[in-house]
Amino acid sequence: MAPFPLIKLAYLAVKQISKPIANSIKRRAKSHPFFRTYICMPPAQFYHWCEVNFRLRLMGLGQAKNVEKLPDKEAIELGGEMLGEFIVFSLACLVVISEYLRGSRKEAAKEEKSKQELGQIQCKISEIAAVTEVQQSQIFDLQKQIDILMEEKIKQQLKNTSGQYVKKLLG
Repeated sequence: MAPFPLIKLAYLAVKQISKPIANSIKRRAKSHPFFRTYICMPPAQFYHWCEVNFRLRLMGLGQAKNVEKLPDKEAIELGGEMLGEFIVFSLACLVVISEYLRGSRKEAAKEEKSKQELGQIQCKISEIAAVTEVQQSQIFDLQKQIDILMEEKIKQQLKNTSGQYVKKLLG
């Protein structure tokens, strides 16, 4: 799965869905006095002030002392565009954040599963080590018994052999 193309696709989908919503909000903001005065115009005037000062500094003329405000119609239009772009950007950010959180949860679940599997493997290794230790002890005990039996057999054979030898000598 390629996450980057999916992110691009999700961004395009959000942009296409949010554009009509943003345009509707812009139209209402431009026609509603409260939105026009307090939502659209102040960011547009601030943007205009920043743009003028940036251009003056770029040309090496310093900072402007007084920047003329944009006419109301232009400020409302610019503010409406800024509001629309902000809405599109916000929705795209929400999609990216939700995708990131989903991926994080998925990765955390995957890591938890790996930890559980590792714990199970370590438990089985401990069990195998315990069984191996018991088996080594049993092998040691069996080896002792074999040694004892071999000794007894050798003694019995020596006894038999020495008895036969003595009989040959005497007989």
